[in-house]
Amino acid sequence: MAQLPARDVPLIQALLRWLRPTPQPIDAQQWQRACQRAVWLQRLSPDRNARLQALASRFLHEKTISTAGDLQLTIDDGVLLAALCCLPLLELGEAGLQGWSQLIVYPDAFRVQRSHIDAAGVLHEWDDELIGESWDSGPLILSWADVLADLAAPEDGYCVAVHEMAHKIDALDGAMDGTPPLPRAWQRQWAADFQRAYDAFCAQVDAGEEVLIDPYAAEAPEEFFAVATEYHFSAPQVLAEALPDVAAHLRRFYGPSA
Repeated sequence: MAQLPARDVPLIQALLRWLRPTPQPIDAQQWQRACQRAVWLQRLSPDRNARLQALASRFLHEKTISTAGDLQLTIDDGVLLAALCCLPLLELGEAGLQGWSQLIVYPDAFRVQRSHIDAAGVLHEWDDELIGESWDSGPLILSWADVLADLAAPEDGYCVAVHEMAHKIDALDGAMDGTPPLPRAWQRQWAADFQRAYDAFCAQVDAGEEVLIDPYAAEAPEEFFAVATEYHFSAPQVLAEALPDVAAHLRRFYGPSA
């Protein structure tokens, strides 16, 4: 197949955007009810709140929300979930929704089977209990009980929906490594600052020192990024005190959390 001239590519992309169906706007009262349930939404400026409402409409238009077990969600619950998942996309926009199509919500924490072959060729299998998971090109999975728990303690540094969306954003450049798609110069500075902060944080955790943010951030660079993202939206002052360079990058990438 012949390759299209470079000058034609933007025209085709613009045409595809024009042909793309417009999502149904979220009812104003439904949106207001969603905002009343989440302090993080209430803190947004009017223009960012409106931007989030448009992103949540696109989310509901493009994603299928499925439940597991006997969980039943209302339309209002779906609007709330869409809003929480789109919080990290306020600056990135609809591009952050690419590459997957389903949100699965469990009533509570769920189990997944893991396996690993060690250096000696021995297969190890075990069960993990999770409150959220994000597959590279598959669904995003959440525990509804933990979503509600996060809403009830909005300044504790936890938001499982935002955490898993951070993984989706991280994977947009083809590698889940704690560095989302960025301009080259910023990417180099981001990688250097995050690696330095991650190494220092891991050293503190390994030494048994008390740390200001969730020690789970020491699990891997991608978890460090996802946990820091949670704190950006739910406890930004704590993040700024614990990891000032990381906090500065996230403010630039996500915009203000309020």
